[in-house]
Amino acid sequence: MELKGKKINFLGDSITEAHGTSNVTHSFWNVMARESGVISRGYGIGGTRIARQKNASAESKWDRDFIARVDEMDPDADVVVVFGGTNDFGHGDAPFGRMSDRTEYTFYGAMHLLCQKLIARYPAARIVFMTPLHRLSEDVTTNEIGLLLGADLAGYCDAIKEVCRYYSLPVLDLFAVSGIQPKVPVIQEMYMPDGLHPNDLGHRRIADLLTAFLKGI
Repeated sequence: MELKGKKINFLGDSITEAHGTSNVTHSFWNVMARESGVISRGYGIGGTRIARQKNASAESKWDRDFIARVDEMDPDADVVVVFGGTNDFGHGDAPFGRMSDRTEYTFYGAMHLLCQKLIARYPAARIVFMTPLHRLSEDVTTNEIGLLLGADLAGYCDAIKEVCRYYSLPVLDLFAVSGIQPKVPVIQEMYMPDGLHPNDLGHRRIADLLTAFLKGI
């Protein structure tokens, strides 16, 4: 794909919002705008999840799930990039679910409904998902919510890939290929000091990976 001039909507959570960077100009999508000539439009809200919650969260903004926000994005996108799932694992009450679900109240079901809504709104656009990055707490033995909901973070990444495969949507598997693993001290210090949010260098790495990925589809 030729990127220059493409309008790209980026739907996400606090990472897309650029939490952890020195300022939003260092977000991966702003880096791409400067270096690849794309028209980047960021729709990141910290704490938000793909699945809908049954109970109100401590912060009301966290309950503005991805499905509900699709219609808030500009309608003329050539590409839509979705980057979420880490908050579904990390906090919330939506069960993990199963592939057959079609409800916004499980992660699997919400993934289906999100894909369907994006395809209906942007039928001519390339719709791309990115899996969550590694984080310091990502397995069911260390994460209370993950244990409650029935999957570790790798499971959430696998669910994203499984649902996207069903709809024939490309997935950039950052969990597998980003090189950002904060459990390695030198990597945490360089790319993800708080163990969850990439810093400027981390966003630069995401921008480079996503740019190459989009050029290849």
